[in-house]
Amino acid sequence: MTASAASAARPLAGVRVLDLSSVIMGPACTQLLADYGAEVVKIEAPEGDVMRHAGAKTEPRMGAMFLHANEGKQSLVLDLKQPADRDHLLRMLPAFDVFIHNIRPQAMRRLGLDEPAIRALHPSVVYVELSGYAEDGPYAGRAAFDDIIQAQTGLAELFARQTGGAPSYVPTLVADRVTGLTAAHATLAALYRRQATGQGDYVQVSMFETLAAFVLADHLGGATFEPPAGPMCYSRLITPHRKPYRTQDGYIAVVVYNDKHWRSFFAAIDAMDVFEADPRFQTAAARADNYDVIYGYLSELLVTRTSAAWLALLEAADIPCCPVNRVEDLLDDPQLQAIGFFDTATQQHGHTLRRVAPRFRAPSAHAAEVAPSPILGPHAVGTFPEST
Repeated sequence: MTASAASAARPLAGVRVLDLSSVIMGPACTQLLADYGAEVVKIEAPEGDVMRHAGAKTEPRMGAMFLHANEGKQSLVLDLKQPADRDHLLRMLPAFDVFIHNIRPQAMRRLGLDEPAIRALHPSVVYVELSGYAEDGPYAGRAAFDDIIQAQTGLAELFARQTGGAPSYVPTLVADRVTGLTAAHATLAALYRRQATGQGDYVQVSMFETLAAFVLADHLGGATFEPPAGPMCYSRLITPHRKPYRTQDGYIAVVVYNDKHWRSFFAAIDAMDVFEADPRFQTAAARADNYDVIYGYLSELLVTRTSAAWLALLEAADIPCCPVNRVEDLLDDPQLQAIGFFDTATQQHGHTLRRVAPRFRAPSAHAAEVAPSPILGPHAVGTFPEST
């Protein structure tokens, strides 16, 4: 299949997205839509998306984090505070299927670009609003950043609860990216409904509520029931021993999880007498009440041999394990190399970019030639086709 044919065959070929989002949350959503074949036109303020300046770069305003969230999109500069540019956006609107933004709702109302105003001009559009907080709560309108959301949802404090130390952040933009993923599948559902009914939709996705649901799916615990049936938090995830295990010469990751794993583990270390004498290891129900004990046992045991010795023994026993990689190790990981996880693209001035292939960001997307991320687009009314 040729690149052009593969592109035309992608699931969202023919869908057009007017993208007013910036930073990571919104662009992560529209990147997936672009991977699936949608035409995404990114509207940028004259200074451009702030993420153009984030991370390493070989060209001005083309930072690494921006590149990985905006591949294959088109860029058009419009200053929406200027009446002429705003009017141009509205003339473009009927040609698009999806209108998406992560601008604060009150600012969109001031601009006359809120959902009722857009709906009046384009009744069948899928209007996607990404925000920090749902509008009917007391936090509505607050600025939201990944660090703030991790702290507010209890995620940062879970690290303190597990380690006995200070709260900490997950060192990746988990709130932004989880919200972007959630928004992408909500947008797909709205497009499916529109195809079936001809009706537009109003999709609202907020960071705080999305990550709160994400965290509480694991940690609502006893508060699932009324009255509570026990404490909150899943004990296996917050035991201080759930971390890479120290060995004689480094660290490895090991998950001795089910009944078969535990029996195989004790057989492999020639300690079946310990297993048979201690019921805390023998069943899932018993282990669930004793994760501190059983993971503590592993912690004390694994430090007695080298990483290589443990990995050989555990792999032979069919127990999940692996070395603890650095992110740098992923570039040469044999699994990723074998499946073509990375591919390359060329920037405007000939610089070669390494990127995650679109088929792995959006797994059902057909392989196709994808344009690199756009330079900051033109700023001249009339440079982009309008609806007729």
